[in-house]
Amino acid sequence: MISAIGLNVNALKKEPFSGSHQGMRYYLRAKDDVLTVFLYPEPWSFERTPDEDKIQKEFPFTQDGLAEALAWIEQSYTEQQAFWNRRREDRMHLIL
Repeated sequence: MISAIGLNVNALKKEPFSGSHQGMRYYLRAKDDVLTVFLYPEPWSFERTPDEDKIQKEFPFTQDGLAEALAWIEQSYTEQQAFWNRRREDRMHLIL
């Protein structure tokens, strides 16, 4: 699901990483020793999505922590696949 090509802790030290999959958007941000991952529904950007629509979880800012974060994103998508797919299908209705 998530293309992690080129994604590692060194890349996250420089800038956040974001992407989307089938109605679910994700945003990874590192600060100090913490990797924070946010999940939120389409169609808006991270900045335009209300905080109450975001789910967040923290991981250790290590390569193992990054692997755990990516696994959590995958698991979150799988567990709520119907919700994320509905958001993908409804995205144009939400914009208009």
